[in-house]
Amino acid sequence: MGGRPVTATVDDGRCVRSGTCVSLAGELFTLGARRSEFVPASSDDDARVIEAAESCPTEAIAVHDARTGASIFP
Repeated sequence: MGGRPVTATVDDGRCVRSGTCVSLAGELFTLGARRSEFVPASSDDDARVIEAAESCPTEAIAVHDARTGASIFP
């Protein structure tokens, strides 16, 4: 992919802090006190953000196009 700026949100009610997103993309996600948190980075990281979202065991990560707001995942 690459080149499409994305943003992600983490649902407080679904996130169980499994750390999968941090394992896959540690520079894009951190483990906060209550949930994982997305850390925006370069637009070349879109595929890694989506991979982390798809790998989340509780489907707590939603990915959107940063320009249009359109849903990318789920």
